[in-house]
Amino acid sequence: ASHRTIEGHSSGVQAVAFSPDGHLLASASLDETVRIWDVSIGASRCTLEGHCSAVTAVAFSPDGQLLASGSWGGLVRLWDPSTGALNRNLEGHSSSVSAVAFSPDGQLLASGSFSGTIRLWDSSTGASHCTLEGYSSWVIAVAFSPDGQLLASGSYDGSVRLWDPSTGALNRNLKGHSFIVWAVAFSPDGQLLASASDDKTIRLWDQSTGTSRCTLKGHSCGVWAVSFSPDGQLLASGSNDSTVRLWDIGTEDTIWSLCTDEIINQLSFSSNGKQWVTWGTQNILWLPADYRLSYVAVRHNVIAIGHSLGGVTFIELDFDTLPLGGSSWIGL
Repeated sequence: ASHRTIEGHSSGVQAVAFSPDGHLLASASLDETVRIWDVSIGASRCTLEGHCSAVTAVAFSPDGQLLASGSWGGLVRLWDPSTGALNRNLEGHSSSVSAVAFSPDGQLLASGSFSGTIRLWDSSTGASHCTLEGYSSWVIAVAFSPDGQLLASGSYDGSVRLWDPSTGALNRNLKGHSFIVWAVAFSPDGQLLASASDDKTIRLWDQSTGTSRCTLKGHSCGVWAVSFSPDGQLLASGSNDSTVRLWDIGTEDTIWSLCTDEIINQLSFSSNGKQWVTWGTQNILWLPADYRLSYVAVRHNVIAIGHSLGGVTFIELDFDTLPLGGSSWIGL
């Protein structure tokens, strides 16, 4: 594996997101800016300024023509990522925006807020489509199903909800987590929904029935991010325990893990005084001494990690050296 860390933000990175083609990475920071990076060379293309508070969420539209950002001040902004120009402001939230997500066709943008509401916006006009209400606590995560017929949300109260984005009606309320739900993600076929929680677990739900299929346990701290592989057979997760895990959906087992401070499965630190994660006698991944992940995004074999100190690290994995069966994953 190879890695590089890029610096530019003056404060912690709160969210990162790859463009659909994987050429760009957007990072949102407490320094009130969004930076767009060229992944191939690790250089900053532009800095998006204008938010008057910490930027906490970013998402590219499916065609890559728009970038949405949300901030503590409740403002959602749409940008042209190719030029860095502001497209429009979306105003309506009365509290911090914690998550943003585009529908698969790019026509709708969902934004979750600490006010306990989710707003759906027409991305082409900026008009408010509808407001989803019912939570008594913060909305932390939002994600559309692959066919765009459902919107999943995760909340500070530990619940996962499924909504009909065309009408704003509540479809199901999925209960099982005991603490905050930080992230939600649909499988590529839309049949499964994964939810990551501060209770240190990941739950897989059957979206058609609302039943919990299984609970994945292994992280020692809250789980912050989840993503399915394109074939739906693997699930990647990122945690506050500073590990990234890869799960086999069929067996419900961890098949691979990166860890910065403890031995996990076949991965360990070398004893030569360097910050390498090793596989047997082979160096696989070098990690900076001050590494602490604050957000994770994955596309194919590249992992982007946002740091609490403001940097972003790109890690490119060589699947020939890791037991991943040739699979790749995308979009934490």
